[in-house]
Amino acid sequence: MNPFYQLSANTLHGQPVAMQQYQGKVLLVVNTASQCGLTPQYQDLQQLHDEYADQGLVVLGFPCNQFRQQEPGDAEAIGSFCELNYGVRFPMFDKVEVNGPGAHPIFRYLREQLPGWFGSAIKWNFTKFLIGRDGVPIRRFAPITRKAKMAPAIQRALTAPAEWVDTKTSS
Repeated sequence: MNPFYQLSANTLHGQPVAMQQYQGKVLLVVNTASQCGLTPQYQDLQQLHDEYADQGLVVLGFPCNQFRQQEPGDAEAIGSFCELNYGVRFPMFDKVEVNGPGAHPIFRYLREQLPGWFGSAIKWNFTKFLIGRDGVPIRRFAPITRKAKMAPAIQRALTAPAEWVDTKTSS
């Protein structure tokens, strides 16, 4: 089994979710924050999720407070903010760390598989990782990358054979 599918995370409501549940889906894993200048990207992420869900895309949001404490709220506050302000309906997970010794295993794995241009560390909120239907990380997108720039890679991942891998990075 692909290493990604051996990982798990807790939802905002504390329910454990095995990544294996997403086997066969294309995933866009994103570290998010509610008080960041890039927070309006929640709208783009929800649009991507809605537009491509029937083809197999699932966006997974992971709140993170490591960058200037821009995600200070608890699970209830995060969930309410995302739903009320951006209509977020894609899966949101418990707040995690993405760098350092306390980094969540999902982000340790993704950083190892797709290092950025300046090393593997995640530099800011809204870094995005595209994962193929086979659980193989395909591409890393910089925090500022918007929907229009990601859509071609997402479309290709959705229509490509499971073993297709594009190791390009834009972070």
